[in-house]
Amino acid sequence: MPSDTKARIQAVARELFVQQGVQNTSLRQISERLGITKPALYYHFSSREDLVRSIVQPMVEDIERFVTTREPGDARELLKDYFDVIWRHREVLVMLMRELETLGYTDMAERMFSWRRRLIMLLFGPGVTPEQQIRATVALGGMSDCSVEYAHLPVEEVKPTAVESAAAALGLP
Repeated sequence: MPSDTKARIQAVARELFVQQGVQNTSLRQISERLGITKPALYYHFSSREDLVRSIVQPMVEDIERFVTTREPGDARELLKDYFDVIWRHREVLVMLMRELETLGYTDMAERMFSWRRRLIMLLFGPGVTPEQQIRATVALGGMSDCSVEYAHLPVEEVKPTAVESAAAALGLP
């Protein structure tokens, strides 16, 4: 469990990263907002990249847990549950999508493709056709995009339409 100071640093950094981007946010801005010295911030995080990784890590663990423990079953339930996971981490997704180069030093791009491949297998099974792969890519990508594009709206306004649209893209009844 992170210390209070560490958690406060992460919260302020996440807010600033979402507002102005990772590259446009200095450690000085974060330390000033918190009323601590830059050396105090460096005590907890050795670099901006280290701080970004610490903010992204809970999302990585949550999605990894979701895709590795989930069993094939009701596709609509999978979509609803997956939407809940990505919605919970929408600020981090906004932060990552705002500056795609951040994906590079967080190793997220390959992870995201791996998660998508696992989710497609959960939705369609091992004999998935290219058409099903394309449909699932559109469905899952669209839901992720909705969690980023409409992060400012209430979940009750976004989730039903995002999940139904994903189900339609998958050709679910």
